[in-house]
Amino acid sequence: MTISFDDVLDRLSGLNPAQLAEVEKEVMKATGEMLWVPNPGPQTEAYYCEADELFYGGQAGGGKSALINGLAVMNHERSLILRRIREDAKKLAEAELIGRLFDGSRDGWNGSDLVWRYGKKLIQYGGCEMEVDKQRYKGDPHDLICFDEVTDFSETQFEFITIWNRSATKGQRCRVVATGNPPTSATGLWVIRRWGAWLDPNHPNPANPGELRWYIRNEQGEEVEVNGRGPHGYAPEGSPIEAKSRTFIPARLSDNPDLFADGEYSRTLNLLPKALRDAYRDGRFQASLEDDPYQCIPTAWVQAAMQRWTPQPPINVPMCAIGVDVAQGGSDNTVLSPRHGSWFAILIKVPGKDTPGGTDVAGIVISKRRDGAKVIIDIGGGWGGDAYAHLRENGVDAVSFMGIKPSVRRTQDKKLKFYNIRTEAYWSFREALNPDQPGGSQIALPNDQALLSDLTAPTYVVKRAHDGGVIHLEPKEKLKARLGRSPDDGDSVVMSWFDGEKQFNVRGGYRVRSSNAAPTVNLGHSKMKRKR
Repeated sequence: MTISFDDVLDRLSGLNPAQLAEVEKEVMKATGEMLWVPNPGPQTEAYYCEADELFYGGQAGGGKSALINGLAVMNHERSLILRRIREDAKKLAEAELIGRLFDGSRDGWNGSDLVWRYGKKLIQYGGCEMEVDKQRYKGDPHDLICFDEVTDFSETQFEFITIWNRSATKGQRCRVVATGNPPTSATGLWVIRRWGAWLDPNHPNPANPGELRWYIRNEQGEEVEVNGRGPHGYAPEGSPIEAKSRTFIPARLSDNPDLFADGEYSRTLNLLPKALRDAYRDGRFQASLEDDPYQCIPTAWVQAAMQRWTPQPPINVPMCAIGVDVAQGGSDNTVLSPRHGSWFAILIKVPGKDTPGGTDVAGIVISKRRDGAKVIIDIGGGWGGDAYAHLRENGVDAVSFMGIKPSVRRTQDKKLKFYNIRTEAYWSFREALNPDQPGGSQIALPNDQALLSDLTAPTYVVKRAHDGGVIHLEPKEKLKARLGRSPDDGDSVVMSWFDGEKQFNVRGGYRVRSSNAAPTVNLGHSKMKRKR
């Protein structure tokens, strides 16, 4: 029989003062030798949580940093505690480990390496400011790995570093703990996707706080929820595939007596701007995100487009375009974004390893294309060149997209130029999403957290030239380094809008230009034709 912490509280509420005093005496006796004791409530639930991967988060001041330091000191041999900025990790160690747990004692502390040693115990603190910094932790095993303020990290940093969550000590428990508040920028939205069963209101199978869910990865590299640890099949070498458990426990300021008692921290949170107040005071994971001042596409505009979306495209509006971001091999996806007028279909994502050549990409595009839709395919870096050539050979209306080429167009108000085609494409999509245009925006996007993150991540600057201002979008390589991944989903949508028919350039309404019959496909020599 499993007894929850709430069950314990219910039982305690029925005791008289004398009985409560006796319980308190017993508790103090049992915990007298402990260096750290979690606060009653969510922090205690998190301390004893059995999940392989725990996210303890929500309101500011819920004792999140104290939890991970307490776990490291009390339950683990080799611990790694990370903040995105190394100097912040040092401050965390000196405040929580040295200042709180050991009353200022620096015995065993190496301030240069940010390592604390006590007997067999080791606690390492570190930062991961740049995406490449994750390599510092490669091959270095830790039975406890903690990400403090996890929404500051990229998902690729999180997944790479946790590979080495292991121990050679028999019986030593291994776990990953993430702490943090709701993301205040779109780059942290991966956290809502990863813990979607608890945090995403649109999740098809929501979970209760503290409930364990189990996950494995399929052959396509996608996470799949399964029932229990398993095994769920066997790896090629014959070892069983076992799932790992995950959960989320909400942290609350009211459960932290150190900060909640005098009300001072509560007053501080009450005075924050609304977006930060929603995130830090209220712990709302669906709070409004705080945009970067130079964010190309405002988050609220994308969210509004997702609220307009319906499962089916508008009646009598054919498929007008397909944006294609190509990945030939590697860890990225080949992504297709079919568009019917202003309505975008759910993205089609195929692992790059399944599209190693141009013929593979072209075959997928042709199989998904309808109504003579124009295909806009990215050939930057040479990845999409072969696919583009195969499409053209087969009579497909395809145009090449090379983002680095100079642009000759201007913004709708004719005031600013674009540095290159990529800038023009993103800014044109921004203009299409603008709710203040006559009639408002008609763009409808599928509700996809990864797409929301991709579209709202790029920033821009306006530079002066001899003939006026020029908008420069954040270079793609710089954006990839900041995100830790390629913004394939966003790029495919933007390309889909960049060309092809739209309501304002179609006279007399949309019309289907070709049937949906399977076309004749030539993926090789001109004489080698076959029916698909």
